[in-house]
Amino acid sequence: MTSNILHIGSVEIEVTFKDIKNLHLSVHPPHGKVTIASPDFYDLEKVKIYAATKLGWIKREQAKILSQEREEPKLMITRESHQFLGKRYLLKVIEANRPKLTLKHNTIELYTLPSATFEQKQQTLYNWYKKELEAKIGNLLFDYAKIMNITNINFGIRKMKTKWGSCNIEKRMLWFNIELAKKPIDCIEYIIVHELVHLLERNHNKNFIILMYRFLPSWRVQKKILNELPL
Repeated sequence: MTSNILHIGSVEIEVTFKDIKNLHLSVHPPHGKVTIASPDFYDLEKVKIYAATKLGWIKREQAKILSQEREEPKLMITRESHQFLGKRYLLKVIEANRPKLTLKHNTIELYTLPSATFEQKQQTLYNWYKKELEAKIGNLLFDYAKIMNITNINFGIRKMKTKWGSCNIEKRMLWFNIELAKKPIDCIEYIIVHELVHLLERNHNKNFIILMYRFLPSWRVQKKILNELPL
């Protein structure tokens, strides 16, 4: 697998050559990064010609992403708003002998050492996000895997800059963006099914779409909701 950078006007495109059959063009939140996955039997000039024909679409997608509502930068202070599974909670910071977090009604109670820094408070929150998300994803993932007759899979949670999820088909490893912990469970379900379907169909082709509708008929609605939520 090799990568190149193309420049078409003001647009920068990261091109990756893979053992695939078709070109796949994507514009990624939160900054509108553009990528093309190309079959390895294409040359860079052919990819450049293809990208040039899609320039109008790329700029429209970038404009949509850049105009999308964004969360305010967090300060990790009391009465600050945080999201969990699509619901808004108010943060309550409480000094304690050891860091922990509990969820109470409409409040996230964050227990921290008196000397805790912003980064340490944020890490406590994200450790909790990771634990909760692992449980939610684990239940849904293995339920759907059973329905799809998929076995021998693993998954993990990590920070991801441009994707909600990814699938390593060879290693049968699925990765999910920790930011999904902030999103509604239906949106998380959509990403889970999307990544599982990649184990049945590598490419985003007609068969992929058919499989998505078979296993999650409402997937387009859930995708639209996810894409319209604040980043």
